[in-house]
Amino acid sequence: MTARRQENKGRRFWLGRRGHGVAARSVAGAARGLGIVGLLMLAGSFIAMNAGPLHAAFTERVVSDRYTGLAIGGYDPVAYFTDAQALAGEPGFEAEQGGAVWRFRNADNRRFFLARPDVYAPQFGGYDPVDLARGAIVAGRPQLWLVAGGRLYLFSREDNRDAFAASPARLAGEAASRWPALSATLADY
Repeated sequence: MTARRQENKGRRFWLGRRGHGVAARSVAGAARGLGIVGLLMLAGSFIAMNAGPLHAAFTERVVSDRYTGLAIGGYDPVAYFTDAQALAGEPGFEAEQGGAVWRFRNADNRRFFLARPDVYAPQFGGYDPVDLARGAIVAGRPQLWLVAGGRLYLFSREDNRDAFAASPARLAGEAASRWPALSATLADY
């Protein structure tokens, strides 16, 4: 991933002539674009009505490497559930979700994650829930983990993991109550 894509969280921007950006597009081009958007919205609503239940989009802030864009150090988030261990993902099985690049051990794990990132991604974006409950933002380590209540939690220290295992509902609740305010203080880069 190039530095420019990292700065834009992987989004690609169209630049018009001489770097004038979106303003350089013509009125006719904008109208044509709105027509396409309208068709896509109509098609999307038709699919949504016939596709069954939809799942919430994954919008959580995720611990990722600022140079590579890899989430949770390149570990496979689904492997914590299916293999009950922290396993590194393979470069051949990647997906972009939530502004980060996720790696997986195989195509099935990638498919499971993309279908339900809200289930397989670490809670609180991979930040340590015990530290969050204390009011501090500390990134969790992919090797220190626990699945509790069907959700993945990463920890910065073994002591925190042990404390969380003793009282997961209480600490997860305290972390959840502090997370919105704390996540708002994270820098966008």
